[in-house]
Amino acid sequence: MREYLHIDLQEQSVRREELHGEAIARAGRYLIAKSLVESGAAAVDPLAPENPLIFSAGPFAGTNFSNANRLSVGCKSPLTGGVKEANAGGTFGFALGQIGLAGFTLNGASPDWTVIHIAKDGQVTFDPAEPYLGLGNFEAAALLHQKYGKKVSIGLCSPVGEYQGLISGISFSDTDLRPSRLAARGGVGAVMGSKRVKAVVAELNRMPQLHDRKKVISAVKAYNAKLDEDEIAQNQKTYGTALMADVQNYLGGLPVRNFSDGRITTDDDETMTMGGQYIREQQLERGGQTAHMCMPGCTIECSNVYVDKDGTEITSPVEYETLGLMGTNCGLTEPDELAEVNQVANDLGIDTIETGAMIAVLMDAGLGAFGDVDFMKEVLKEIGGATEKGKLWAQGTARVGDHYNVSRVPVIKGQAISAYDPRVVEATGITMMVSAQGADHTAGNVPKLDCTNMSVEEVVAASLESQRVMASSDALGLCIFGRGVTDTNVAFVVNAINDAHGTDLKESFYSELGDETLALERQFNLDAGFTVADDELPEFFYSDPLAPTGKVARFHGPEVNKALGH
Repeated sequence: MREYLHIDLQEQSVRREELHGEAIARAGRYLIAKSLVESGAAAVDPLAPENPLIFSAGPFAGTNFSNANRLSVGCKSPLTGGVKEANAGGTFGFALGQIGLAGFTLNGASPDWTVIHIAKDGQVTFDPAEPYLGLGNFEAAALLHQKYGKKVSIGLCSPVGEYQGLISGISFSDTDLRPSRLAARGGVGAVMGSKRVKAVVAELNRMPQLHDRKKVISAVKAYNAKLDEDEIAQNQKTYGTALMADVQNYLGGLPVRNFSDGRITTDDDETMTMGGQYIREQQLERGGQTAHMCMPGCTIECSNVYVDKDGTEITSPVEYETLGLMGTNCGLTEPDELAEVNQVANDLGIDTIETGAMIAVLMDAGLGAFGDVDFMKEVLKEIGGATEKGKLWAQGTARVGDHYNVSRVPVIKGQAISAYDPRVVEATGITMMVSAQGADHTAGNVPKLDCTNMSVEEVVAASLESQRVMASSDALGLCIFGRGVTDTNVAFVVNAINDAHGTDLKESFYSELGDETLALERQFNLDAGFTVADDELPEFFYSDPLAPTGKVARFHGPEVNKALGH
């Protein structure tokens, strides 16, 4: 059994719901979509008290099951107006599981800014938040640890979230207490700010009760052994997600200078400084940490701790999406410069994909030069200072592009495209087009598939299969970086759920959960007024050939939806 908390912020009261068996497994992204559809949230203002903010952990939360302590945060997105599930690593999902909680929903809005404290016995208190308001994430987290101790995990509304900037995420503690693991996308931080919740502090406790503890522990060991043999997982451990920059630069699908080029290096002999191979060697020489777990028990360790030439930590982590959008997309070629702006973004608790795309649009508008890191720092200073310009820029790429009348604005459904140019990475492009989440690679990424000679039906099929398994993973609190094992050992995963919660789920549960999640998300967006017209790439992807491949986007929303059977 696990409990789910329904928290009424206006009344500062808690209603507890007991979950058993399969209800515990139907978590994460599935639970968010189902709850939002059933509550009628599609019709509400995303920043109104009526928009629920949902935090959901998977069935293995609180255990040492590798890459199975992800946390889903969801609501109606103020950025897109559609459904949103933002996914985060860190220790918060782990802490919820250890308390015996499946998750909680924040309903309404608090009369005053508050910190919600969940004790190890599950009791909830509402504490004043004034000492933490207006502070950067790292200072706020340090003060919260002074009050609540070190054996807690923190979910934090950033200073940008406080004024409801739509680029704000919700920051969670990593294994070293850094508030640097973000549920970043869709403006979920702005929704937390609209509810006047500065932080949720959850105490760590012990492994939760399990139906058959011995069998689950055995499954943990077996799963780890499979990961040790998986090439994808081991590459992630060696190079981190930054290796994808090397891959996309080679393929010509890397976002460069506001998606105007597909490679940052123009000569085959030129060193690719913004990729995983270079950064790994550099960090090994400097004494950085090239493998680092963001959540307890994870053996993939795709995170890192990036240090300067003197061995002093600059930031953690440097990841591919940040390298792509705040790095090459803004014209940066030095990873140290990227690490510096990455750390500022972490302190502000903002989505580096949305922020990087937005800054590149500012550069395209002539407000700054590509490659000018000082301009980037000034933009971030304005955003953090809540100036008039900063508040405008904090509303995200689509709104900034519209304000400055920029022609090349890389968004779908109002959300910035992640670091895969859809003219080259076509299957991921299809995902970003049709996903109810808005442009989001984690909704179904197929980053290496050469689609050049494939029909629309074939590309859509590849995208849909990825969408299905990623939706399943997100519903179960599983990190998608373990998919090389998870997707090929579905029966093993489902049996582990049965051992953990006394269920009798069949292997088909896994794919059915993904399909149901996708259907619920689509239903929400239909209820919110989305149409096929919203499943389209920006026009410049169709009209502007991308160097060096010369490719343009081939597929439009109507034919993609037809191939999907919509």
